[in-house]
Amino acid sequence: MLLAGCGGASVNQAAAAGASNASCGTVNVAMNAWVGYTANAAVYSYVAKEKLGCSVVQKDLSEQISWQGFGSGEVDVIIENWGHDDLVKQYITDQAVAVDAGPTGNEGHIGWYVPPWMAEKYPDITDSKNLNKYASLLATSESGGKGQVLDGDPAFVTNDEALVKNLGLDYKVVFSGSEAALIQSFRSAEKNKTPLLGYFYEPQWFLSEVPLVKVNLPKWTPGCDSDPEKVACDYPDYKLNKMISKKFADSGSPAAKLAKAFTWTNDDQDAVATDIQNGMKPEEAAKKWVDAHSQQVQAWLQ
Repeated sequence: MLLAGCGGASVNQAAAAGASNASCGTVNVAMNAWVGYTANAAVYSYVAKEKLGCSVVQKDLSEQISWQGFGSGEVDVIIENWGHDDLVKQYITDQAVAVDAGPTGNEGHIGWYVPPWMAEKYPDITDSKNLNKYASLLATSESGGKGQVLDGDPAFVTNDEALVKNLGLDYKVVFSGSEAALIQSFRSAEKNKTPLLGYFYEPQWFLSEVPLVKVNLPKWTPGCDSDPEKVACDYPDYKLNKMISKKFADSGSPAAKLAKAFTWTNDDQDAVATDIQNGMKPEEAAKKWVDAHSQQVQAWLQ
């Protein structure tokens, strides 16, 4: 979900089969490494290819590297962006190589969560003021005697190390390495009733399988996270949006217009993401959703 680091620097291109059309041409779509993003990109790519005749090239990139592609011409579309004021300043304000293409309609939330069994057995754990009480319970071989906060990919948007320090918590942030590893850890923790405190987010299909319970960190207020080293508050609510290259925006391509028009809900994204997670190919999951929402797709195209 949520990439701000510089992992994934290599570019793996997967050109979606489809007829090239002079009025559309080729669309380069960045692919960031979480299944919700894949769901958005799958539907956008399917509509661009099947309804507009575009040739779609998908490129596996971390988010920061994706933004670099706006200036080089390697990336036309980032279909799900989670804030990143620093990147907005660099690539929109300063370099003027990218533009905001409007909201996706998705609302994003990041936070700390525990499996349902823990919230039931230790109800006060959902208040961060009580976390030190459970540090020994949540200690692991990787946390050096401290409680563990399990994060995902180090490139995900995270304030967790600053939160541990600034809230005076006897914890250590440990990175699982990926969204898939984070999900499996929560799945196992609920099944086996083992303690776990971890970073998670929504929209996210997994919450329909295991309804994780959010830990209440100090309330977010405007500016409380402006200094990354001093963050001592919860994450803000994110109005997720799309970013496209300025060259692409100015080209008149119908695919650029589609990117601006593309909007749906958290439930829509979770439905497609669940199908992908259950083994359906992204293009097949996209077709299923598009076929069931023809009027909504038509509205995008108009």
